[in-house]
Amino acid sequence: MPRFDVDTGREEDGRWIAEIAALPGALAYGATREEAVRKVEALALRVIADRLEHGELAPDVSELFVVGA
Repeated sequence: MPRFDVDTGREEDGRWIAEIAALPGALAYGATREEAVRKVEALALRVIADRLEHGELAPDVSELFVVGA
């Protein structure tokens, strides 16, 4: 199953930022580190779903789903 590294940091204004570099556009802010991570994880799922729906290249999610015969 693919794994995505979440990078976090604190902005000068005190907000936390979380980013998944492997998914361009997956970047979120939060009042706490945990909030920023939750937001970017949810955003990453939406980015992957959008790519799958549009037939674009997406991370291999084949191990997440089982399609019956």
